Amino acid sequence: MRRPHIRSVAVAVAVTTAITGLVGTAVAGPTSVDARAVMSTARTAPVVHAASAAAFAHAAETGVATGDELEPQDVMFDPEGGRHVRFTRTHDGLPVLGGDLVVHLDRQLGYAGVTRAADHTVRPATTDAKVTPAQAATAAAQAAGGQAGTPQLVVDARAGAAHLAYQVTVTGSTLDDDGGSHTVVVDALTGHVRSDTPDADEFISPKLVKALRSHGETIAPATGSGTTAAATPLVAGVAASKYPATAHGTGKTLFVGSVGLTTTQTSKGHFQLKDPSRYGTETRDAKNHMSETFGSGTKITGTTNVWGNGKTTSRNSAAADAQYGISKTLDFYRTTFSRKGIAGDSKPARAMVHWGRSVANAFWDSECGCMLYGDGDGDMIKKPLVVLDVTGHELTHGVVDATAKLEPTFVDRNGNQYGEPGSLNESLADIFGSNVEFYANNTKNPPNYLIGEKLGLKQKFLRRLDHPSLDKLEQTVDYWSPEVYSTEVHAGSGVSSHAYYLLAEGSGKKTIKGVAYNSPTYDGGSVKGIGRTKATAIFYRALTRYMVSSTDFHDARVATLKAAKDLYGASSTEYKTVDRAWAAVNVTAANAPTS
Repeated sequence: MRRPHIRSVAVAVAVTTAITGLVGTAVAGPTSVDARAVMSTARTAPVVHAASAAAFAHAAETGVATGDELEPQDVMFDPEGGRHVRFTRTHDGLPVLGGDLVVHLDRQLGYAGVTRAADHTVRPATTDAKVTPAQAATAAAQAAGGQAGTPQLVVDARAGAAHLAYQVTVTGSTLDDDGGSHTVVVDALTGHVRSDTPDADEFISPKLVKALRSHGETIAPATGSGTTAAATPLVAGVAASKYPATAHGTGKTLFVGSVGLTTTQTSKGHFQLKDPSRYGTETRDAKNHMSETFGSGTKITGTTNVWGNGKTTSRNSAAADAQYGISKTLDFYRTTFSRKGIAGDSKPARAMVHWGRSVANAFWDSECGCMLYGDGDGDMIKKPLVVLDVTGHELTHGVVDATAKLEPTFVDRNGNQYGEPGSLNESLADIFGSNVEFYANNTKNPPNYLIGEKLGLKQKFLRRLDHPSLDKLEQTVDYWSPEVYSTEVHAGSGVSSHAYYLLAEGSGKKTIKGVAYNSPTYDGGSVKGIGRTKATAIFYRALTRYMVSSTDFHDARVATLKAAKDLYGASSTEYKTVDRAWAAVNVTAANAPTS
């Protein structure tokens, strides 16, 4: 996993552009509406002002102090009346890493509480650096094995204290197979490298690569038959009167068969793989370059509005899979949560296929704002990873980046990431990636609670939500223990993924859409699920309202309980089942770490 947890420094956001939140979920009631369709500066400004004032007025609770400035990132209106404002923070003009917080208000804009990443002061002992920017750049370049950009002074408040530091972007890292960029944080007093984090979300982690090699396995998803079909024109037999125009074509994909794709007709008989009905979402061909700039990709055009042939012999087959997967992910978020786009800002989601040479991965890159898909290395990974749940998983990392920005606690020299916030991030990506499959309901890729079931692995899946420890490749865990803190994030993800499954479907044996599950519990007791729709609504609201960059599994329990209370009430079956589901994976109020 490679992700820009701390790469983006806090930047002041005008109130008029702060509305990246949502009104609620589709199950929240008939009053649920899309925030962007109805909110204006006049409506949001009083909420932001009230939240900011409340943060300073309740400083003992919020941790906001003299010298701090709050910048709104998200304004969320709940149908039942709550308002939430997500802030990043600067201190004496310096961006604060780990200084994010969400201020909660009631319908009358009265203070209702706070969710904060740092539970300590964010004021460093000094703001006078002893290390020069040049020295920080050298340290960062050596740590990440690349070329350092211009260092920027920040306050690093992520590790239980506040330290003056430099944040440096390092490009062309020799530590990564794809030469990606890293964000390196260097202590401004000692020159010690505080963190070194790759800047994109890789689906294939270094740990998984090692496990595949030790097991003698390859990832070789089966492709389709490659049959072709005629494109379906926008209006049969009638040319569009004005171009560009919305058109309806056919994708001959590698993994989900023949699917409909909404495209753009650029002129008579000419089409582009760009969807005007989904904010201009587009897939391009990277032509085997490694650029992280979407504009450098080659537009995918054609004269038939049929894309690919179902085989890797056509470069457009992978493009059709990518465009389909992104479209279904966008539709899932919009239909289920009224979320318009990955960041909730009605901007396109984009992809580049055939990225780099022999790149055995796929990942979300927030610098590019797009999905990047390699073609595989031809050895361990045989084909492009344009599988539906891979796309749903990786785009969900984009949603997390736009909301809670969950961070790992540390990264080793091999690029493996550790810590509960990072594990929770991976879990949410699996949870919502699985939901994308259920939403798409494609007969060639039947929905289930398995992740990577089409990758051709001997264990028939990569991870699974019902019984995570059946995954022997990444050695995913079923239950929480203190050791999870130092567990690689994909392995640690099993704790909250298991809690979600138990909340949705319950414990024990069952068959769902032809797939057999048997979910155990830590205490041996049973859990009766509340259904996937309600469970997903609770986890989404928890992510967008009550999670911040440092949220761990016990914090996630509290966040989902608050979300269940919002949606269904504190005395509801749903609320009680949330509590029971977390207890069933050994996450309870009683065993919460004290520090």
